[in-house]
Amino acid sequence: MTDARITVHTEASIDRIAPEVHGHFSEHLGRCIYGGIWHADSADEGGFREDTVSLLADLDLPVLRWPGGCFADDYHWEDGIGPQADRPRRRNLFWAQGPEEIPEESNAFGTDEFLEFCERIGTEPYLAANVGSGDPQEAANWVEYCNYDGDTELADRRRENGREEPYGVKYWGLGNENWGCGGQMTPEQYADEYRRFATYVGTMDNLMLDHDLELIACGFEQHEWNRRFLEKVNESPWGVDFPLDHLTLHHYYGRTISVAEADEDQYDRFLADALEMERHIERMAGAINAVATTRDIGVIIDEWGAWHTEATADNGLEQPGNVLDALSAAAVLDIFNDYSDVVTMTNIAQTVNVLQCLVETDETDAWARPTYRVFDLYAPHKGNEAVRTTVETPSRELADDRKLPLVGASASVGDDETYVTVTNLDCREDHAVELSLEGTRLDEGDVRAEILFADQDPAREVTADNADEFTAADLAVSTDGDSIEAELPPSTVAAISIR
Repeated sequence: MTDARITVHTEASIDRIAPEVHGHFSEHLGRCIYGGIWHADSADEGGFREDTVSLLADLDLPVLRWPGGCFADDYHWEDGIGPQADRPRRRNLFWAQGPEEIPEESNAFGTDEFLEFCERIGTEPYLAANVGSGDPQEAANWVEYCNYDGDTELADRRRENGREEPYGVKYWGLGNENWGCGGQMTPEQYADEYRRFATYVGTMDNLMLDHDLELIACGFEQHEWNRRFLEKVNESPWGVDFPLDHLTLHHYYGRTISVAEADEDQYDRFLADALEMERHIERMAGAINAVATTRDIGVIIDEWGAWHTEATADNGLEQPGNVLDALSAAAVLDIFNDYSDVVTMTNIAQTVNVLQCLVETDETDAWARPTYRVFDLYAPHKGNEAVRTTVETPSRELADDRKLPLVGASASVGDDETYVTVTNLDCREDHAVELSLEGTRLDEGDVRAEILFADQDPAREVTADNADEFTAADLAVSTDGDSIEAELPPSTVAAISIR
């Protein structure tokens, strides 16, 4: 007997799911760059890790954010171009990196290496400019170096460094966490800085470039800050037409638990914390709509994911990869689908070796984590039209008076199929799910279903030796013509495709 019912309203469109919603983030922190993407500080032009490149290329990442993070607001891009032997060694003010935990940056991996990496894995770059310790001239020069096709010193320097054609970088973040590590600014201070930077960076696409830039402002999880920032920006002579295309926030969860040591009650609280993403998106959208409209300014969550007690500055923010974190990623991706009319990009933290990474490496191997498998399972949603779903699900009362819904779902419609993802957020019990498509008859031959993590413990950690055990398996479903029924084991993620 089913205890959860999902109705897909195929004619109730929300909006197109931007592929960039499946974006990623990489920072000069721990082993993300050096040891994860790049072999070593002394690597030559062939220094990319081909195993990492292969895994990420297979995932078809839509966008990758770099170089930070806190690192971005103390990074000066000209340190990382030109012959590697001539590049200065600088401090890494915020993070130790590499096995020796030294807070220094070799600059062996810089702008041209990152943009080549993006081309190798087939992704759009998103660059975060230094607002905290930089100036508008530096940011505008970076845009010119990357994107201008004319005859200026900076364009010629790019050519001298081996790149004839412009890179065409579209996404430019102006600062990172400027309420914190990016300068401890008030929202009004950051609004003034944002106007200055956007004046010089945003003007370039009017004359120097043959494509528009998309400018991204830094927001805050404390939403009163966002309201004050937007109101201050709106006081400028430009009004709501001022060049601000996206506003960001960061949402990490799970910072008080170790998954390996947690009990089932803590699993529930962790997943409820992940689901708080919906409230943050709603409040961010509300702040935007108070002064402009989310049709013009999109919401970006450019750092998000699980951050556990194991991840400390001393170990480069490394933590075990496990099923519970992957389950939370699925629940959050469902939220992003449901808010596809508002959310224009997200970037899980971080791509390799750091926090809720998708790929983990050691000196010789690279392997996919369970969260990688979730992104792979959800890939068919990208570019589809998100549609409304009604989910009738049992829930569990938590000690803090919240309720955890035990089954979640989202759906999208493509050219020839409806794609539905379903999560069993209950780490204790099976749930029988009934799925129907409003106004649609269903035949068994039209239905294909897969499942992740059946019979896996939520705390099970991925290693190089067991990584293949986390891949998707076929899921048995039945249909009576009106609905589809499936049994979902605890802490599992399913995808059902209906043609």
